[in-house]
Amino acid sequence: VIRGSRGTLDKYIGDAIMAFWGAPVEDADHARHGVLTAMQMQHRAVTLNQEFRAKGWPEFHIGIGVNSGLMRVGDMGSKLRKAYTVMGDPVNLGSRLEGITKQYGVGILVGEETRKMVKDMVFREVDRVRVKGKDEAVAIYEPVGADKEVDKSVHDELKLWNQCLRYYRARDWDQAEVALLNLQRMYPGRQLYQAYVERIENYRKTPPDPGWDGVTRFETK
Repeated sequence: VIRGSRGTLDKYIGDAIMAFWGAPVEDADHARHGVLTAMQMQHRAVTLNQEFRAKGWPEFHIGIGVNSGLMRVGDMGSKLRKAYTVMGDPVNLGSRLEGITKQYGVGILVGEETRKMVKDMVFREVDRVRVKGKDEAVAIYEPVGADKEVDKSVHDELKLWNQCLRYYRARDWDQAEVALLNLQRMYPGRQLYQAYVERIENYRKTPPDPGWDGVTRFETK
């Protein structure tokens, strides 16, 4: 899927795969290609799991982080060993996003810069976070689908969800919880909503600091 969408396959890292767009051949639409590839990879994973089940094999699930920004690209290393790769803060953030997908029960998390560059796609804002090693908060998103293909029911869901986020960030736990219960009733099985229900329960027991800005901090990779 990566190679078929103008992506550069960088490396395999244990059970992970890393890729980038825009080099060695310039790609003005690199952010969009990265997001579409992530969505296609998730669709392909569904097909592969069907094949795995038919063979009696265990299923697998993948999380994908997509981020954009200014990076160094080229042959990195030494005379002894080098590799063509990318380095920089945007790369690290992309890796952190992949690592926290499971915290929200979503398959893909997209950084704020990528979201700004992809104009023809609908995204769900998931949270504002500070990841390990970074002090700056960033908004993170889940791609929903192409703007022309997303129907009214999805837009209605996103409207209610965005209202829920406003209540949550204002510490209006009661209204946020009501919105979440309505979302769970209308769209059962979405782990993101359950994650926020549990988060609100914890904040009721242990309220955030007075200076809390609605941002979630992650201390692990």
